[in-house]
Amino acid sequence: MTARTPVETEILTLARPWLRSLNRTTAAFGRAATAWRLADVVGAAGFAAGLAFGIDALTRSLAEALPFLALALVSALARGFLAARAARAGAEAAARAKAHARREAAASLLAPGAPRGGAAVTAVMDGVEALDGHFSRFAPARTASAVAPLLLIGLTAVASPVCAGIQLFTLLPFIAAMALAGMAAADASRRQFLALERLSTLFLDRVRALPVVLAFQAENRVTAGLGQAAHDLSRRTQAVLRVAFFSSAALEFFAALSVALAAVYCGFNLLRLLPFPVPETLDLKRAFFALALAPEVYAPMRRLAAAYHDRQAAESAALTLARLPVLAPAAAPLELASAPEIRFEGVTVAYPGGEAAVFDGLDLVAPAGKITALLGPSGCGKTTLLNLLTGLAPLTAGEVRAGETRLSAAGSFAADLAWAGQSPLLLAGTLADNLALARPDASRDELEAAARRAGLSDLLDRRGGLDAPVDERGGGLSGGERRRLGIARALLKPAPILLLDEPTADLDAQAEAAMIAAIRHAAAGRTTLIATHSEALAAVADKVVRL
Repeated sequence: MTARTPVETEILTLARPWLRSLNRTTAAFGRAATAWRLADVVGAAGFAAGLAFGIDALTRSLAEALPFLALALVSALARGFLAARAARAGAEAAARAKAHARREAAASLLAPGAPRGGAAVTAVMDGVEALDGHFSRFAPARTASAVAPLLLIGLTAVASPVCAGIQLFTLLPFIAAMALAGMAAADASRRQFLALERLSTLFLDRVRALPVVLAFQAENRVTAGLGQAAHDLSRRTQAVLRVAFFSSAALEFFAALSVALAAVYCGFNLLRLLPFPVPETLDLKRAFFALALAPEVYAPMRRLAAAYHDRQAAESAALTLARLPVLAPAAAPLELASAPEIRFEGVTVAYPGGEAAVFDGLDLVAPAGKITALLGPSGCGKTTLLNLLTGLAPLTAGEVRAGETRLSAAGSFAADLAWAGQSPLLLAGTLADNLALARPDASRDELEAAARRAGLSDLLDRRGGLDAPVDERGGGLSGGERRRLGIARALLKPAPILLLDEPTADLDAQAEAAMIAAIRHAAAGRTTLIATHSEALAAVADKVVRL
């Protein structure tokens, strides 16, 4: 036995267990899709029986044949209904699996150390979409193909045990051909998906960097790189198609061979011209019943073979999705009755990778309900100190306390924080959508009041109020307006702790004065920590700490 490659080992130990865990979220719909597929056996038997008895009755009279022909027609219509129901249940299973996977993938991108840029977007979009065929087509077909052929062969045996034996005999090389085709297609499919992932990632990253590309006149190099990635994807896709063509030809050969052998046997048996003795003598209806069921034996396995590529694509996507970091559970609120005192006791913060510690044994007290300003040069750790409270920086040693609650036990104080960073997150939508991130249940009056208190009155009046469109890049908003948007969110969230990171950076004196007034309003009654370079902002603080 050849040793498994590292990719095959990862698929067995990581991708397949991850897919099985996702199966549990769609179990009911997956079982329904399988049940509808298996119910098709009854429809196939009804159609075959109606056809066989109807043709036999036609040799006597049309009136005698009509009920059987009606049975064949009803069975054919029922099979169409069953196929539609199976497809619908499979689509619902896939939709639920993708929704669950997309939620987890999107949430994991918020975890510390999560990938960013085009690779992350590709994982959430292309990777999740690659799961569709696995849950909608492959998973139901896999179970049905293991049971339905044996049921159909059993029904054939009622009419002709010899035909059932022929089908059972030719089923073995059919299964062997499927296994060999699957092994040949597995590596080609994985390579194709990885090539698609690389192309998508490269394209997204280059689009994000388009201003830089144009500024440095790198269009030709970027175009050449994208062309090479596209050519690689084309080459790998053709390899997958070649394998699919040859495997399909092999499967069709064995299916056609089975039907041909059964047809030859039935024909010679009806004519009584068989050159060897057999333990049965067929009549017209038994022969037609066996022949009508012969192609149906291989239909479930044909569906499985057609969906096998979906399995390979899903496993390749699962490798990427399963490697995403798991987002820690959201911190529970501390249920603080009032703004707490925050104490940093011998705090050490060191990031993985062997870099020097940002802090080593830091002691600091932020008085309850007061403003504490953190001053110092860039790189001294002001932002890290704030990130420590949100859970975005690691507490390597020491302890941080908010009142009586320890950070090492709580994980973060995020549930009790109102936060305004240097570059507030913006979502494509309206100004109201972006403000409501801080408090989704806020009314429009509350949203507008917070925006005006934060100094956004001019923006509201100039751009038509809360329904003013906003894109993810903040187009049409100045740097000061984006920071005021962050302050407005902090005003909206009724949290006892307020963290501000460089809220007045890059503002002129007039804009800074207006921002400081908004900050004093937002900080009222809260324990506030402000990371800043501004002496004017530090002047309104109750305590100044120079790092």
